[in-house]
Amino acid sequence: MSHIQPGRISLGFFPTPTVRLNRLTEAVGGADIFIKRDDLTGLALGGNKTRKLEYILADALAQGCDTIITAGAAQSNHCRQTAAAAAQLGLACHLVLGGEAPGQATGNLLLDQLFGSHIHWAGEHRKGEDIPVLQVQLAAAGHKPYVVPYGGSNELGAVAFLQASRELVAQTTEPFTHIVFASSSGGTQAGLMLGKVACDQGYQVLGINIDKGESGDLAFSAQVLELANRTARMLSMTHKFSAADVLLNDDYLGDGYGVVGAREREAILLTARTEGIILDPVYTGRAMGGLLAMLRTEEIAKDARVLFWHTGGAPALFAYADSLTPR
Repeated sequence: MSHIQPGRISLGFFPTPTVRLNRLTEAVGGADIFIKRDDLTGLALGGNKTRKLEYILADALAQGCDTIITAGAAQSNHCRQTAAAAAQLGLACHLVLGGEAPGQATGNLLLDQLFGSHIHWAGEHRKGEDIPVLQVQLAAAGHKPYVVPYGGSNELGAVAFLQASRELVAQTTEPFTHIVFASSSGGTQAGLMLGKVACDQGYQVLGINIDKGESGDLAFSAQVLELANRTARMLSMTHKFSAADVLLNDDYLGDGYGVVGAREREAILLTARTEGIILDPVYTGRAMGGLLAMLRTEEIAKDARVLFWHTGGAPALFAYADSLTPR
């Protein structure tokens, strides 16, 4: 049966580079470490959400929507890229952000404002809990709103990372043993699981969980599994994933979402000082910290060939200056 291909618009610059981290590999010792530079997708200083938005906002345009709504934390990379994409497409953008308005906007929040988004502060609700009320209000005011899910993690977002897997395989001549990345809302992980099957690859798709907070009735790993299988059905793929296919490491959650500790700080500094590559404090810093720990303890063997998928997020660094000052 032929696979269904959802619509797509162009918002970023692809393919993103895949390179070996020579000096970081030397500093850690053992396994070869490579990186996929989705921090260079181009949209609003880059990030992996650009891939998802190319499919999700294509759907919004196809439905004739004029207003985009999404949610996230105050320093959400997803919200920053959604605001930029909406501006590029001439759509209004409403962001429902966790927390309270700060005295001065920095990092991603500053960029949200530059892109002209309408910001709604939601206190403890950073995962879109307040979106339904806003959606009704905007519709009553004559708009046609489209809700982009938290993190862009629905079937369309997962399709984006199935296609990203094809991009990666086309760039490489030797197979990887592991693909390691920050896993938070599930779409990237579900898509990479689908991509592994579609591209007939043998690597492990290993997500580093960065967020203790569960949303919904299902555990996060179960949400990833459900999304992978829903997307496979949407694409008329016959493969069915099981719980054993969801490789999610919960050992590096630290002190909670967005809290920078010694592990994140060391990973950010080491990557910056060996490779001149900037990680972010919430996602890639935590995921790289987890990868370094697994390499040092040989949980990932010395003969491994590991790809770290850089999902972006550098603008958030400026809001975490006090936590990242070298000590």
